[in-house]
Amino acid sequence: MDHKSSNLSRRKFLGDAAAITSLGAIGAGAIISSCSRKPKYAAPVFPEQAPDGPVLRAGLVGCGDRGTGAAFDFLSAGPNLEIVALGDVFQDKMDQCRNQLRERRNVEIPDENCFLGFDSYKKVIDSGIDIVLLCQPTHFRPESLQYAVQQRRQIFAEKCVAVDPVGVRSVMASGRMAETAGLNIVVGTQRRHQYDYVKTFEMVKNGAIGDIISANCYWNQGMFKNVFPQQGWSDMEAMIRDFFNWNWLSGDHYLDQHIHNLDIAVWFFEKYPVRAVGFGGRHRRPLGDQYDYFSVDFEFDDGRHMHSMARQIDGCANNVSELIFGTKGYTNARNRIWDNKGNLIWEYEYPLGEDGQRMNRVAISPYVQEHINLVTAIRTGNYINEIQNVCESNMIAIMGRESAYTGREVTWDDMMASNLRLGPTEYSMGPIGQDVVPRTPPVPGTSPA
Repeated sequence: MDHKSSNLSRRKFLGDAAAITSLGAIGAGAIISSCSRKPKYAAPVFPEQAPDGPVLRAGLVGCGDRGTGAAFDFLSAGPNLEIVALGDVFQDKMDQCRNQLRERRNVEIPDENCFLGFDSYKKVIDSGIDIVLLCQPTHFRPESLQYAVQQRRQIFAEKCVAVDPVGVRSVMASGRMAETAGLNIVVGTQRRHQYDYVKTFEMVKNGAIGDIISANCYWNQGMFKNVFPQQGWSDMEAMIRDFFNWNWLSGDHYLDQHIHNLDIAVWFFEKYPVRAVGFGGRHRRPLGDQYDYFSVDFEFDDGRHMHSMARQIDGCANNVSELIFGTKGYTNARNRIWDNKGNLIWEYEYPLGEDGQRMNRVAISPYVQEHINLVTAIRTGNYINEIQNVCESNMIAIMGRESAYTGREVTWDDMMASNLRLGPTEYSMGPIGQDVVPRTPPVPGTSPA
């Protein structure tokens, strides 16, 4: 894979440009003529709701908090949208989701459309749906996404899309198959569907900070969640219920959360870094095999750098943000731009609320907007496929994680050639050997090359 050509050509077709033209909001595309010779980029104008059309029936795979949230986000995207099937490995999770749908939206999922087990994704996809929402732990995403494409379903897939290089390459291949079949795919990198980020990208694209020089990105917070094993739980059940803390299931918090910040940098740079050198460690985490913190230096093929920092430790300074630096100024990527002297030169203007006061958020939640954009693409016949975008961001997150775990420099080419696959290959609610899933975190400098 050629770094310089692939970063812009294929990703721009399947990602940014496709998302823009799919919405049909600005005519022929995202580039409009200006008075100067240099064309000017115009940000997409997203619809406030998806257009009406025949009923679209969706099935949800993964009924936890995020999956349940995605189901409500989908139902809020426009008219004639239905959730008709659920799948999970845990009865209690499916029951909770089912009850919330009934109580909050008067949606009744019949017993025959509630599927339990590791193969429930197949049963949901085969239940006569039009769209599948893939929201199970990340480890299972590549296989279920591939099956959804084979069965010709439209797809919403949560980020991340894989926990290892083998999985990322599988999802890349599924994305290409989806393109051939004309299947729309939106992924859960919702900042790309958030107006303040989108308009800030427009400003940067049109030269507001000059040429991009470097970037910093952060996801530092307290400990997210611990689910301690209960009597009677098998290894598999305990790990899946606590999947945030197991590398084979979530990819570490460096992937699971920090991919959002890394994705912003890849979006603004319009290319991905090709090597990473990082470090990390573990001091206070009571469960799982992951690190508490990471610090990674990424380098692009033209010598520019990006610094990445992620941490989950209680009682520390928190920061979830991005900074993009240019020759003329810098931006927080979301809603403000400063010159190189620190003077604020542009600020996104949020809409007015019902009380007439300026809000400090976009009018439509980006979690809903991404479903609006997916349904709009399906109903208008204009194509959107975000797989290549998310795969690039996903792979560089794996690069950073593996560099921190091993203490070595890790390159994009290393990952594209790697046979690293995490976790078991067969699934049942039973024991998992330590040769399959180690119970201790990696030690830099000692991991095999």
